[in-house]
Amino acid sequence: MTLGRPSANNFIIKTLTFTMFMMFAMTTDSVGVIIPEVIKAFHLSMTAAGAFHYANMSAIAVAAITLGFLADLIGRKKTIIFGLSLFALNSYIFSVANSYSIFILLLVVSGAAIGIFKTGALALIGDISHSTMEHTSTMNLVEGFFGVGAIIGPAVVARLLVDGISWKWLYMIAGTMCVFLIITASLVQYPRTMKISAEPMDLPRTIRLLKNPYALGFSMACFLYVSVECAVYVWLPTYLIGHKPSSAFMAAYVVSFFFILRAGGRFLGAWVLERYNWTSVLALFSGAILTCFLGAMFGGADATAFLLALSGVFMSVIYPTLNSKGISCFPKSEHGAIAGILLFFTCGGAAIGPLAMGAVSDIFGGLRAGFVLATAFSALLFLGLLYNWVANPTREILQRSDATEYGVFQVKPSELV
Repeated sequence: MTLGRPSANNFIIKTLTFTMFMMFAMTTDSVGVIIPEVIKAFHLSMTAAGAFHYANMSAIAVAAITLGFLADLIGRKKTIIFGLSLFALNSYIFSVANSYSIFILLLVVSGAAIGIFKTGALALIGDISHSTMEHTSTMNLVEGFFGVGAIIGPAVVARLLVDGISWKWLYMIAGTMCVFLIITASLVQYPRTMKISAEPMDLPRTIRLLKNPYALGFSMACFLYVSVECAVYVWLPTYLIGHKPSSAFMAAYVVSFFFILRAGGRFLGAWVLERYNWTSVLALFSGAILTCFLGAMFGGADATAFLLALSGVFMSVIYPTLNSKGISCFPKSEHGAIAGILLFFTCGGAAIGPLAMGAVSDIFGGLRAGFVLATAFSALLFLGLLYNWVANPTREILQRSDATEYGVFQVKPSELV
């Protein structure tokens, strides 16, 4: 297990982690603004242009599940620096690339790099937390900064395009931020993670973790949640083209409102989850999401735009809390591997959810069918989290983690790496 560490160093590590999540969100969540430019430049079909989203998400998923164990094998610090270095180098290559196939390749490498350093960062959050509750609060703050990056990135691209500057400069900005993150990560001291098992940290062990009911349950919840979330920011703008709300301003900025409410809700969620039981919060918030989707399906265009933007408030705390509690069900020596599994299913939902919505919409002749599918996903998520609230199957294992994994040891200078 991980030994404690001085709190002064924790501030630097948390700041590093917050900035890291904000930085890569600036690139991953700008794809919706970049795709129209790519379509014009290379005369692509919607399917081909969509690879800018699917290639990146798929690469993150594959890297997460196949390389997530690196954070447990070689340590959080080396894993984070390796992933950030690969991401920085890859980002700078964007400036000289000028073909569709090269861009797709770069997006694959970028996704692999994110999969590596993100699993290292997720494992690190457990190392610097002193309880499962603090772990959840910190995870919400981290995802809050991710939400900020999701707002900043598209705004930067929009500004670049207005000024007649290529969208590729977004990656130059991200790469430069990465260099500063690498320097900071190299200088900061990390807590040492003690191995409690002689079993090797490798891919077969990660696959075996999938058989664990907690790993599988939280993974499926992450998959459903992300499928629902992507329905809003991937397909809602297209849906509103054919179902115009009375306010053109709302139609133009509905996704921005959604991202702002999601980011703000995550910062608020860090406070809420310190005061209320997480099982009840997730059940009630997922019920509110389902209500928003049902209202959108039975209401008019104005109701759809308003309610799906509002759903960002209720979505805010769900993913970081699921991620945190899923990771906390396992020893800290396995946090890299389990973080990789959860990230794999997260990216699977981000890729498969919108794809399934598009396919269903094509079959039934309109995006309304796709949003009916998303509403079904939200219903399944609510039922799962309602069961989690009533039965509370993780109560004992999380209590055990608090007793054995968090905040019960004092750090020694020799235990800093």
